[in-house]
Amino acid sequence: MAIPKFAEIKQYIISSIESGEWEESARVPSENQLADLFTCSRMTARRALTELTDSGVLERSQGLGTFVAGRKSQSSMLAIRNIADEIKDRGHGYSVQQWVLEQTVASKTIAISLGLERGATVFHSILVHCEQGLPLQVEERYVNPELVPDYLLQDFTLQTPHEYLSQVAPLTEAHHTIEAIIASAELQQRLEIPATEPCLQILRRTWSRQGVVSFAKLVHPGSRFKLGGHLTFSK
Repeated sequence: MAIPKFAEIKQYIISSIESGEWEESARVPSENQLADLFTCSRMTARRALTELTDSGVLERSQGLGTFVAGRKSQSSMLAIRNIADEIKDRGHGYSVQQWVLEQTVASKTIAISLGLERGATVFHSILVHCEQGLPLQVEERYVNPELVPDYLLQDFTLQTPHEYLSQVAPLTEAHHTIEAIIASAELQQRLEIPATEPCLQILRRTWSRQGVVSFAKLVHPGSRFKLGGHLTFSK
């Protein structure tokens, strides 16, 4: 089966970056140049550049062109995406370590976050998501068992909690809190970082039509991750 042209272009760009041929901040070929090189339409070339920009591999500057982005992995501040897809879209290898998958008793904070009574039973998971073998995110998640009764039966080395929850309790609403933290000794070990490295922590509550589904704490090492986004406002 033939590889789509836009996928060929994406692979060409990623290979040129990873080989060192195009360094950080280097300007990449324009839509017209890529269309000529791959004998395709400008729309196809634009799709490849847009997808790589959305996934943080490239950066676009109005009137100047498209450039190789910084090496930190980037996620959107606005979109909620599956971390495995984000990593794969950058052309990198994804892997995961499952540390905890258990039933536990909700603390006051967790109970409030999930809209449950204090002391209620909740499901709890801790996973470490890795990019190119390096830990990129520790995901600690508490899940409402009333809405997702089969959560503990899943193998999250095969699909992420985000993928599974999107299937069984589709997202209708989310709330984020973002802050810089110094990781605990346990997080430092899981992220394989020194004690002095700052981290970015995202607290996320998600809802389905039936109520609050989960409360997640997502911690990223500062040296490997950044948040970004682009907003367009009408005049």
